[in-house]
Amino acid sequence: MAHGWRWLVAVVFGLVVVVVAPVGRAQEGVAGEAVARVVADFAGKAGYPGVAVAVTQRDRVLYARGYGRDSAGGVVSEGTPMPVASVSKAFTALAVLQLVEAGRVRLDDPVRQHLPEFRLADARGARITVRQLLNQTSGITDQTLREKSLPQPESLAEAVVRARQAKLSAEPGAEHAYTNTNFHLAARLVEVSAGVPFAEYLRDRIFRPLGMRDTLSIDQTPRDLPPQVRQGHLYAYGASIARAEPLRFVGGSDGIITTAADLARWLIMQNSGGLAPDGHRLLSAENLALMHEASDPSRSYGLGWQRDSAGRVRHSGVWFTFTASQLLLPGGYGIAVLGNSGIGLGNEGTDQLADALARLVTGGAPGSFPPMRPIVDALLVVGTVVCGAFGIRAVRRARRWANARSGKPLWRTVLRLALQLLPLALLIPLPDLLGLVFGGGRDLTFEQLTYFSFPLVVCLAVAVVANAGVLGARVAAFSRPAPTTGLSRGEA
Repeated sequence: MAHGWRWLVAVVFGLVVVVVAPVGRAQEGVAGEAVARVVADFAGKAGYPGVAVAVTQRDRVLYARGYGRDSAGGVVSEGTPMPVASVSKAFTALAVLQLVEAGRVRLDDPVRQHLPEFRLADARGARITVRQLLNQTSGITDQTLREKSLPQPESLAEAVVRARQAKLSAEPGAEHAYTNTNFHLAARLVEVSAGVPFAEYLRDRIFRPLGMRDTLSIDQTPRDLPPQVRQGHLYAYGASIARAEPLRFVGGSDGIITTAADLARWLIMQNSGGLAPDGHRLLSAENLALMHEASDPSRSYGLGWQRDSAGRVRHSGVWFTFTASQLLLPGGYGIAVLGNSGIGLGNEGTDQLADALARLVTGGAPGSFPPMRPIVDALLVVGTVVCGAFGIRAVRRARRWANARSGKPLWRTVLRLALQLLPLALLIPLPDLLGLVFGGGRDLTFEQLTYFSFPLVVCLAVAVVANAGVLGARVAAFSRPAPTTGLSRGEA
């Protein structure tokens, strides 16, 4: 029953797709109806109110269209602006490579050569190179600099100052560790080396030459989000809930706002050896290829891009209220997906949809999507109810429990009572545990945890309250002598 209604939502979304489908454009080579079915299947099961996609091949836009609605009820089209989160890293890397070609920067220069104020709480930081920022091997990690939990900078210059707290988890260049801090530093290097603000550099040297008229870069959420960008969504109990992105610094790492139509032009450049659709060269073919390849064969991360297990070039982006994907395929295909719902338990973003569209455009079967979000939330609802019910039952039986413990060693009773603190012991470090399990050691705050999975927080909170009640009732019952029965009084 619980997920029967989710299938109903998928059907309703499919009807919305039929209505909204004319908003956009498709050219020969991609069947719009087939794409619409794939998007509707994904969006309905994964809880995405709105999705925009673009498909290109070499210098042609094959398909660009939006589906569904934004949080204000407006139609999502290929021109709807949405954050693309860490897809932004590829733009920062391109800006750095442009400065390399201009002779202002070399990839193996120490970062401190261009940012004299760059100082870490680890002497090895002086050896970090520009390349190591871009391929995420600087040695800085979310565990050595908690970029989400610490006070958020106001600017790229402040991000460099904040990085002075960082230590290194390994020698520079020795290990790959994904962190936004590397790209905050790279973006500051761009604006210092170019002598203009980072957002202005991107506008003049990348967005305008590509014809990306509806694209911009911001530094901090939600402060810098323009009014035309509607709120994204978190997902809880089968519903997509509009929420503002929590306070975060995103400059250079995940701060680009763009559209599916604009990303189509970006993908064309990526598959055209650095040439914009109008023939303007943004980067040499050699340096563009360098961005797509890992410098170490044992790793998959290049310079702002990653090669997946199938040898395709891609990068995903996740906010807590939006997600995005970009994917480059053999044969010159490019795929971009933007969605107005965030990463969460049971949803790792839009990569599944990008992969399904890749199979579709290359002649394969797109497959279907498991409804993981509603399944996970349904399990958490069951867990919440069970925790509450067992808590009430245990409180009501506290006297019986105390009587059963009578005459047994006190240390065993204390140990049994201490077990009631386990849910609290799990809830306190939960952001770190989830960051470790799902993010490879990424930083996460308690507020962001409520975006990631509000039902999980509620389930654990109910378990904490229930177990606290059980603990209190059992301690009280154990501390009071058991009442005597009428028979025993008569015998006395």
